[in-house]
Amino acid sequence: MADGVSSVFRRGPGPHPVAVRGEGVWIEDDVGRRYLDAAGGAVAVGVGHGDAEVVAAITAQAGRLAYVHGTAFTTTAAEAYASALARLLPIEDPRVYPVSGGSEAMESALKVARSFHVARGETDRTVFLARRRSYHGSTIAALDLSDRPNLRRPYEPWLGATERIPAVSEFRCENPDHPSGCAAWHVAALERVIDQVGAGRVAALVAEPIGGAASGAAMPPAGYWDGVAATCRRHGILLIADEVMSGFGRTGRWFACDHFGVRPDVLVAGKGASSGYWPLGLCAVSGAVHDAVAPAGFVHGFTWSHHPVGAAAGLAVLTAITERGLVEAAERQGRVLSARLGATLAGHPLVGDIRGIGLLMAIELVADRATMAPFPHRAGVAAAVTAAAKRLGLLIYPSTGCADGTDGDLVLLGPPLSISTAEIGILVDRLAAALDEVSSNAALTGRYHDAQPEKGLR
Repeated sequence: MADGVSSVFRRGPGPHPVAVRGEGVWIEDDVGRRYLDAAGGAVAVGVGHGDAEVVAAITAQAGRLAYVHGTAFTTTAAEAYASALARLLPIEDPRVYPVSGGSEAMESALKVARSFHVARGETDRTVFLARRRSYHGSTIAALDLSDRPNLRRPYEPWLGATERIPAVSEFRCENPDHPSGCAAWHVAALERVIDQVGAGRVAALVAEPIGGAASGAAMPPAGYWDGVAATCRRHGILLIADEVMSGFGRTGRWFACDHFGVRPDVLVAGKGASSGYWPLGLCAVSGAVHDAVAPAGFVHGFTWSHHPVGAAAGLAVLTAITERGLVEAAERQGRVLSARLGATLAGHPLVGDIRGIGLLMAIELVADRATMAPFPHRAGVAAAVTAAAKRLGLLIYPSTGCADGTDGDLVLLGPPLSISTAEIGILVDRLAAALDEVSSNAALTGRYHDAQPEKGLR
């Protein structure tokens, strides 16, 4: 930084405090202020900040061998990581393609799905299905899957290969008979879209088993995944599970698919794969998909894919999660967090819904609790709550567009899986104080309290 002007092209408006160290669930800045990281960064930090064992594994691997190109060598680090991970993945005979993050992993999944159909002679399968109000990454193909108008708008001329199925949201369900028959309604809606597009043109369905940032930890209705998976199999459509946010113990299972017994053809992960210690994501495919694509070769790759130091980081994180019982901790502490949030916030004037599972929780903010009317995007309520929380020493993850893709605010909680019960108490108290501060700002929220309920929503 020269003359007080940063040379960093920042993400979002500054100024930002300078983070200098972290330990467990806490981050400290350069003036000694401590923040409870209730967001895990971007719901990425699982084992906690400042983990000496993960750092030692990265250091040791970098000292032995920092980098080779994946087309020239494999490494003991990559082989060991893939072998350990394969035993945990909810996929038949999995093969692991490591990359540098979730968006790269999704891009890889879309290309491997296309390559699978081409290898089988089904070259008309070019269409992907994804839910309304979804988010699957920021590279162009992943952005095309994502139904977020504010993110897509500048790039619309490059997009258009995705068809939409209904969003999953028990709070804002599109089924007119909700809560009756929601799973069957969703499966019928999927069938209609497949019929409209033509089953022989659909390559894959991409969906989060449990919602991430876009839907705010939304859980599907009972029977949803059984019906959706059976429909995809019947039509020869690959099922791609987006576990970038929900994987690696976040929901109290190793992967969110495990809650439903669903076995996808392709699974995409990132974030918690390295717990933030290395840029790491992965695209895992079933043995059947791999064996169809491998003979002709997968025309795809990145400079940093199959990175040995990334593999060492990933294996160290797997080991830490396993040996410390952090998957079980996420389930246990998730119940504590859910109960504390319910007891403290259930009647708050800004809180429409508290939902989630394990240590993936969301609070949807509403302008009117009786009608569930969302705040308009222009009100900036999620951003205001996030800013208030930060002033109070709490980091949370804001999201917008959960009601219709544009309007609707929520804040997401995804703290490190190592969070203690006492730290959960601090988290909830500070979040409640932040919500109180914003709620008292009539200039921000008051004029929206008479908003009308959305059309088509219960």
